[in-house]
Amino acid sequence: MKPFFPSLLRSNHPDAIHRNRFIIAITVTLACVLELLDTSIVNVAVPHMMGTLGATLDEITWVSIGYVVANVIILPISGFLANQIGRRNYLALSIIIFTVASWACGNATSLGELVFWRIVQGLGGGGLIATAQATLYEVFPAEEMATAMAIFGIGIMFGPSLGPTVGGWITDTWSWPWIFYINLPLGAIALFLVLAFVPDSAHRRQISSVDYLGLLLLAVGIGSLQLMLERGEKLEWFESTEILAYAVTSFVSLFAFVIRQLEISHPIVNLRIMKDLQFSAGLLFTFFLGAALFSTVFLFPVYAQTLIGFDAFQTGMIILPSALAAAFAMPIAAKLISRGVPAHALIIAGAALFMYAMWGHHLFTTESGAADFFWPLLLRGFGLGLVFMPLNNLSLARILPTEIPNATGLYNLVRQLGGSVGIALSATLLVKFEDIKRSALVEHLTHDNAAMAERLEAYTRLFQQKGDAIASATQKAYALINLQVNQQAMLLAFSELFLWFGAIIILLLPLLFWMRTPPRMAQATDVAH
Repeated sequence: MKPFFPSLLRSNHPDAIHRNRFIIAITVTLACVLELLDTSIVNVAVPHMMGTLGATLDEITWVSIGYVVANVIILPISGFLANQIGRRNYLALSIIIFTVASWACGNATSLGELVFWRIVQGLGGGGLIATAQATLYEVFPAEEMATAMAIFGIGIMFGPSLGPTVGGWITDTWSWPWIFYINLPLGAIALFLVLAFVPDSAHRRQISSVDYLGLLLLAVGIGSLQLMLERGEKLEWFESTEILAYAVTSFVSLFAFVIRQLEISHPIVNLRIMKDLQFSAGLLFTFFLGAALFSTVFLFPVYAQTLIGFDAFQTGMIILPSALAAAFAMPIAAKLISRGVPAHALIIAGAALFMYAMWGHHLFTTESGAADFFWPLLLRGFGLGLVFMPLNNLSLARILPTEIPNATGLYNLVRQLGGSVGIALSATLLVKFEDIKRSALVEHLTHDNAAMAERLEAYTRLFQQKGDAIASATQKAYALINLQVNQQAMLLAFSELFLWFGAIIILLLPLLFWMRTPPRMAQATDVAH
């Protein structure tokens, strides 16, 4: 298929592409930041949307759910679509769809209209990440691949963390539609740069027959799975017939999809590449890395706003250094790899830093402030940044160039699903751990406990001094103690979850035994020297 618009590149000659490789990297990374920013930017504007659109909290969550579901459906087939219509065409079309849908979201006057355009926006944005990564693998030579993945990783790590900060500032300064309108100039810039500099793939393999049944099975299976993860905690998981229906539909559809993809000659998603143990180990690692990344980004704002009393913008500003540290770690990791430092060593160092940061999170209290948060959050971002880029390189190092678009789609889907599972699990475990901790604390709050009796008496006297009768003062004293117990139980639940996510990354390190540095990566390091 010919390009929609004539390219501003004089040719797709390798020399022209090589000269513009860093412009191409910045272009596709900008597209990724746009897509990822919109996964979290909406959350801080939820109360404003509810008021404008007359929606309940349960209804307004579909604004986020619709976007994420559309994302995960399109991710694994982005390589197939890029092959069918051309990578440059697909990137340009995705940006156009995303930008137009952003404008429509800002102009929405009803909940149904907003949810519809968020789904369209998700379909446009979902293909950007995998296609961007595939582009970088083809445009950059092997000796510069670490640098390319560092640039790409900055967008992946920066986008989700930047969302609450930007969303809070825009909503407070203007109004919620502007969280969508901000995409219009950025989308126009990204579109121009794609049309100007991004080449088509030299490894494109267009096929004449399309597996529409496989496409349908994938959409239903992934969509149902994501809906189950998004709504499970709210509906008490498998006690709900709706969640059971999602689970059964997802299992049956995905099982049939896997069987079909392994049998047909032209699969939409080539699952045979998972025979490579290095790639499969990378998928497992990136699943839990996604869970750790998205879950800690989810948990800390809940902690800061619920227990500390920060607003959305304050929370976003406190998280921002973590995103900057991750962005700073990427080029450092790239430089170290180019100088011969093994990727495995960087991953181990990053995992250790992340675990230490989670220990710092574990020590947070209800009296902690911005100064207490700075270093744990900074080390969290730096640690994840050290892990992200080397893991990308190792996971995809043995994949053939013709399979890179398919592999990057699958790889990014697994990370996204890891994030969804992590958030769903965090929300559920937070409630469960809080109940367990509260029960343990309440066991000690008996009248024969001297500390309890002393505190009850002190609070009662305090309320009596404010003019309350003895009965009323005692009732308020009990209520205050109950509030403190609930806060302490929630704090202990947060502390335990932070430790668990740190431990999970450490426990994944044995997977590195299956992830050897292939000859072409070793040769690339020699060339760089």
